[in-house]
Amino acid sequence: MSDTPFLEVKHLTQRFGGLQALTDINVDLKKGEIAGLIGPNGAGKTTVFNLVSGFYVPTEGDIFFKGKRISGLKPHVIASMQIGRTFQNIRLWSDMTVLDNICISQQYRLCYGVLAPFFHTKKYKAEEKKIHDEAWALLEKFNLADKALDYPRNLPYGVQRRVEIARALSLNPDLLMLDEPAAGLSTSDLAELISYIRWIHEKFGVTIWMIEHQMEVIMTLCDTIQVVNFGKEIARGTPEEIQKNPEVIKAYLGNGEID
Repeated sequence: MSDTPFLEVKHLTQRFGGLQALTDINVDLKKGEIAGLIGPNGAGKTTVFNLVSGFYVPTEGDIFFKGKRISGLKPHVIASMQIGRTFQNIRLWSDMTVLDNICISQQYRLCYGVLAPFFHTKKYKAEEKKIHDEAWALLEKFNLADKALDYPRNLPYGVQRRVEIARALSLNPDLLMLDEPAAGLSTSDLAELISYIRWIHEKFGVTIWMIEHQMEVIMTLCDTIQVVNFGKEIARGTPEEIQKNPEVIKAYLGNGEID
């Protein structure tokens, strides 16, 4: 694992009108690690993800990915730079099949002209077939091929989560950002999710950065954890260090320890 930051966030500050959402947030992810970003509700975690993935433009500060400045770039440009992202609320196209959900995420790769789909040119057919075949192959890797022609709205919540993560991985990302992957899952599903994320990390060699409220998931998977509260960093360290940190305990519970 390299000591050079893979993702580097410098002095990130975000204001929405008179609301100060983030103040001087710094991040330095290493390539190949699994890192966590945690904090109470409203702490600013998803705002950080939205800034890094291009949904917001920083009020102050800079964001670098693999040494390139990405602050303020559009989401589709950032995605094309091999950053994949899921959302707290699942954002699948419910009226499209699982297969089509995977295929549509690849549209940025297509380089045929605007008229090609109307005339079904040879180049159009070849590129569409390539994306279709790659989507099938990815679903097979994720044991989702039997759900390829189903509609997400008809699938169990846990399977929808897997489809969303598979769609993010269809971008062939070097960095995978997971926003509360355990949201909505039952306690019995957590062990399966942990195994699933660990398999993704090993199989795809992807760096994973996750927001999560389920401490079992964070403490089991993460190499390092950063904690924010009221838009400011209050701690960072290993899972063991975070569990014993007085500021973190106070932020979450007021007293006692994090389980």
